[in-house]
Amino acid sequence: MNDPAHLDSRIGNIGAIVIGASAGGVEALSTLLPALPQNAVAATFVVLHLPRERPSLLVDIFAPKCAQPVREALDKEPVEAGTIYFAPPDYHLLIDTGPQLALSADEPVNFSRPAIDVLFESAADQYGERLLGIILTGANHDGAAGLQAVRKAGGMAIVQQPDDAQSPYMPEVALQQGPVDAVLTVQQIAALLRALARTSATTSASTAGYSPSRTFSGGEKQ
Repeated sequence: MNDPAHLDSRIGNIGAIVIGASAGGVEALSTLLPALPQNAVAATFVVLHLPRERPSLLVDIFAPKCAQPVREALDKEPVEAGTIYFAPPDYHLLIDTGPQLALSADEPVNFSRPAIDVLFESAADQYGERLLGIILTGANHDGAAGLQAVRKAGGMAIVQQPDDAQSPYMPEVALQQGPVDAVLTVQQIAALLRALARTSATTSASTAGYSPSRTFSGGEKQ
């Protein structure tokens, strides 16, 4: 089920992407987000753990690198296709009916606000099988439960290969939590995102340039 043909058969249906990262995330996202072409139809939502007491510079860092518009999420903002949204510091980012964005100052989850689990679980409710969830490098267990929520809703779950991550703990915990669809390097995920965008725009599946490094079922170690 985790072979390239299986991924090819599903990526054309993806309407949204959720990405969670912590330590080392800026470097990983610097490879992934520029891979999204301007004509991609999927919206992308990103939670990157940052200090809660300081303004975020993520839009300033990534906007010049990306073909898609890059924004810090605003409360009650309608979701626009082909746009990258970052969760602001000290607010949970959720996807609400519409779909539209929602910000919450509820208590931290997994010691984090914004929390990856909160974003992934709310997006799974809205997008179901049209959602792609990606867990990247980090030293926190946040995102493991959210990724399983994505998969249980019928979406695709991808985890960065732990030995490719600057901090492997978050990918390892995500893999221990349950089965996922693929375990890939950041470069392989970037190639998949490029293929996803092309397929979404043309409904013609093509994933040349990447191949899953291995399949994975929950409980197995890398």
